[in-house]
Amino acid sequence: MRISAAQRTKNENRIRAAMDRLLRGEIPPGKKCDIKTLASEAAVDRTAFYGTRPYAHLRLEFERRLQTLQDAGEIPDRREAQIVRLKAENNRLKEQLDQSVRRNNELSEFRTQALARLAAQHEEIVQLREAADRANRVSRLPTPRTSDRNL
Repeated sequence: MRISAAQRTKNENRIRAAMDRLLRGEIPPGKKCDIKTLASEAAVDRTAFYGTRPYAHLRLEFERRLQTLQDAGEIPDRREAQIVRLKAENNRLKEQLDQSVRRNNELSEFRTQALARLAAQHEEIVQLREAADRANRVSRLPTPRTSDRNL
């Protein structure tokens, strides 16, 4: 069914008004900032936005404006913005976890090396004491008597 030029203009105006609302972040609950929501908000069949259909140029304009906003760091869809924020936080936390794991591995390796060195040093001390006891050729003098000290 063909529509009149007046009806088409009226539809385009509704689409542009809905487009502006969506891009300002006025997204209905449970919906996204996408063509499906744009079509439902403008009360236009979604297929009219594709191919050579009458409102394909408005779909391209909507996608271009949405991309421009996203490139500028603005995401009109709160849900999408939350997803982006949570993904970034998730990546940051993964990096922190990786750093913690690396640091923990380094400290575990250091602990292992330190314990091995302490064990080797202890063994060396024990051996030196045993060698000193075996080679003990020094005679111990008797302790002096108190009367001998006064002389």
